[in-house]
Amino acid sequence: MAELMLDLRHQPKERAYAQLHAVMLNTLAGIDDDIAGMATLSSLLQHSFGYLWTGFYRVVAPGRLLVGPYQGTLGCLEIEFGRGVCGTAAAEQRTVIVPDVARFAGHITCDARAKSEIVVPVFDAKRSLVAVLDIDSERRAAFDDLDAAGLERIVRWFAGEGRG
Repeated sequence: MAELMLDLRHQPKERAYAQLHAVMLNTLAGIDDDIAGMATLSSLLQHSFGYLWTGFYRVVAPGRLLVGPYQGTLGCLEIEFGRGVCGTAAAEQRTVIVPDVARFAGHITCDARAKSEIVVPVFDAKRSLVAVLDIDSERRAAFDDLDAAGLERIVRWFAGEGRG
């Protein structure tokens, strides 16, 4: 496979996410494994946008998330539903955007450099929660509704959209 070096940091967000989505579908064509998909998406997102931390927390038991494929410094290993940004997104099954993590009650600090965060729930084809996608930035207010829409479209791959 040819080396992919996407740098989408200076693209308008809608164009950047459309381009990333196309590359993701091409890269994952014929792949039907969630862990391979999570590892690939973590790498694509991390290197395309230059985030501080990008990865997935997988649902491994009722009410419990476990870190699983990611890029960046060490992440928290386990998170309970309802705890921190990831646990809130999992419990409420909705995307959570935090412009300033210092102002989010109960924020779990894994890397003190993180200033803002977005967490997107990941559902399978049966609409069961299988993971959350967590992205941290060193910039405050790095994420907005365009990021939410772009990332929600990308994680629909786990529900079967454009898969296999």
